[in-house]
Amino acid sequence: MRAINRIIDSARAAPRRIVLSEGDDPRVLQAALRATREGTAKIILAGNRAAIESCAYREGIELAGMEVVDPARSHLTPDFVQELLRLRAHKGMTLAQAQREVLDPLCFANLMVRLGHADGSVSGAVRTTADVVRNAIQIIGLNKSFKLVSSFFLMMLCEPFHSLKGGLIFSDCGLVVDPDAIELSEIAMAAADSARNLLMEEPRVAMLSFSTSGSARHAAVDKVVEAARRVKEMRPALAIDGDVQLDAAIVAEIANRKLPDSQVKGRANVLIFPNLEAGNIGYKLAERVGGAVAIGPLLQGLAKPANDLSRGCSAEDVFYVIAVTVVQAQAAAHCLSDQCAAPV
Repeated sequence: MRAINRIIDSARAAPRRIVLSEGDDPRVLQAALRATREGTAKIILAGNRAAIESCAYREGIELAGMEVVDPARSHLTPDFVQELLRLRAHKGMTLAQAQREVLDPLCFANLMVRLGHADGSVSGAVRTTADVVRNAIQIIGLNKSFKLVSSFFLMMLCEPFHSLKGGLIFSDCGLVVDPDAIELSEIAMAAADSARNLLMEEPRVAMLSFSTSGSARHAAVDKVVEAARRVKEMRPALAIDGDVQLDAAIVAEIANRKLPDSQVKGRANVLIFPNLEAGNIGYKLAERVGGAVAIGPLLQGLAKPANDLSRGCSAEDVFYVIAVTVVQAQAAAHCLSDQCAAPV
């Protein structure tokens, strides 16, 4: 079964409340309709009610089964103003500014998540990644297990011509430009958690480099080695190789030859790129030349799920991200109920 199908099935088994802040965009409404009809999520549309209803009318979309919340008229707004003021007063935010900011559907949606009125948010069909990520960090905040927010792509290789089949996590391909060793280790641990939750299998992490087990000497290699050492120290049970070249990470025969003591044994399902330049090139090569389907960039390291969309996304892309956000919310709820932190 394709990785995305497992995610959709898991979402349907226990749908969560996902708030969409761009409900006046046809792609978002089409995805919301599909998610509602298929039972993938309980959809909340945050924004100007008239604009949402007008878009739905033009697109022939029935809003039955979805909740529409207009920040300008919601009974939640006064409490949200006070919460935003509490969060941002140390940065100089005034009451007037908080009252204005809360009317922004992106801000309102993330306050819904923060205060438990929704389980996750999806934005970015219209808003920039910078807006989406900044707002999520400021309002939802970081998971206590991590010190930064990073991103990942869920890459699906499910076509007959793919020699390597299944789902892979590529990280970070969209957010952290040049992580140091500590940041790279954080990205690796967050991506391992993403693999466990979304691929529904144990993570096997490859810390990618142009070197395999010290075959090259360079400061860039040293960074990867140190990041891998830190991950092994913090999560000794995690299967991880680093530094490792891509071929040794995903081809068992090459791993046996180049890295006989490998923990991953050429079967990596999490690929950690040393910087954003490599990651961005890598995922686009896999997508455009290798024929992989790329879902993302998705966010990891937040206290509760909030995901970004590409502004060039299709309705299907939005639907997939909604399903991913539901599964992330399921995992977050399970963690809270067990009072657990990230596995070590």
